[in-house]
Amino acid sequence: MRPDRLAGPAGAAVALGGVAAAIVRSPTFSWTTSALSDLGTAAETALLFNGGLVAGGVIALGYAAALRRQSISVAVGYALSIAAMIFVGVFPSGTAPHFPVAVAFFLFSTATVALDGWQRRTVLVGRLAIAGAAVHLLGWVLWGVGIRPGPGLALPELGGVALFAGWVLFFAPPVST
Repeated sequence: MRPDRLAGPAGAAVALGGVAAAIVRSPTFSWTTSALSDLGTAAETALLFNGGLVAGGVIALGYAAALRRQSISVAVGYALSIAAMIFVGVFPSGTAPHFPVAVAFFLFSTATVALDGWQRRTVLVGRLAIAGAAVHLLGWVLWGVGIRPGPGLALPELGGVALFAGWVLFFAPPVST
């Protein structure tokens, strides 16, 4: 199998592993009152969270080359998503660039999954991608109108992370080996 085909899943595993390790290590993280990015500012978890995003993103970028063989627009969206993810790790919460790069990650990643779904809407994985993107957006809408268990962003962020990682790991377009 080509190394670029493995870059997406490997990068996702590293990024998710860093986030998960930071959650486990954090003495204060709460799904209902925290944002995932809070993990990037606490001394106990900053290196795990930020380092996982940066390292996972650097590894994952190679997957864009594999995706371009199927869809240039999906490959570009994926690359922009990963670049934004890297910058979330580079610019922790509380720094001026953090909010725009975090928003960019969620917008680009959701748009990439939706675009791929639309391009492959005639097959089940395409329709699942569209449905996943819609559910993720609905989660943000519900959070925005106040239907939520607490003020934290972690739960709607988790929806976006799960959507994008799940797409990379299970639903992304098959690429040449």
